[in-house]
Amino acid sequence: MVTFRAMKAYLVQLDIVWRDKNANFEKVSQMLEGRVEPGSLVVLPEMFATGFDVESAGIVEGESGMLAETGAFLAGLAQNLKSYVQGSGITPAEGGKRQNLVVAYDPQGQAIGTYQKLHPFTFGGEHKRFEAGRGGILYPLGEFQVAPFICYDLRFPEVFRHAALAGAKVITVAANWPSARHAHWLPLLQARAIENQCYVLGVNRVGKDKHLSYCGQSVAFGPRGEQLALADEEECVLEVDLNLDAVEAWRKEFPALQDVRKEFLGLTY
Repeated sequence: MVTFRAMKAYLVQLDIVWRDKNANFEKVSQMLEGRVEPGSLVVLPEMFATGFDVESAGIVEGESGMLAETGAFLAGLAQNLKSYVQGSGITPAEGGKRQNLVVAYDPQGQAIGTYQKLHPFTFGGEHKRFEAGRGGILYPLGEFQVAPFICYDLRFPEVFRHAALAGAKVITVAANWPSARHAHWLPLLQARAIENQCYVLGVNRVGKDKHLSYCGQSVAFGPRGEQLALADEEECVLEVDLNLDAVEAWRKEFPALQDVRKEFLGLTY
């Protein structure tokens, strides 16, 4: 059993090739080649293999909740890097809809966590084609617990609070966050770190797709809300150190989470 309390995370910020999975698989492999320390966490953007495509049926793969070619790539990457790899893909759902998923794989290439985006992006038409998820997940990373979220979820702090109270010490946000709303990206991520006293890793794409341009600015915040690493608008891989002791020490020094009134998490008016 892996029991490490400190590890590295690698945030892969790429210019996604529109609807070309093989090109994106090759690009990710090249960006990571020779630089990942075994036992680390690699995080990829939302829909990293296709771009944010709510139209094409060709992006759908596998069975409900189970990635096919994207899953095979991520599993093989995890094995080759001897690390944990978290990526995103699209699978079918009931009623002809789709699922926008994050799946994490361990160094043996086994899937250890699958998360379905809770909040389809209505403004972008995602709700017409995609099924909303029904709950969050945590997956183990040594003694860490990781809670993954996807892009638009970032605007809904209540689900992040639930994750923290369930034991999350690292929260990831895989995104295709456009330049038009770049001013919201960093403040929201930093707020989630401050509120929940944990690491927050926001992994965005760069470049342009059929519809939009993207701001990059992949970032890591620590449990005190401190900025640990920040990308610009170019392709890159950010390397970040994660330490469980830092989370636990801050939560002990400033125990705000113990004052959460859980009865109000489902508050209605």
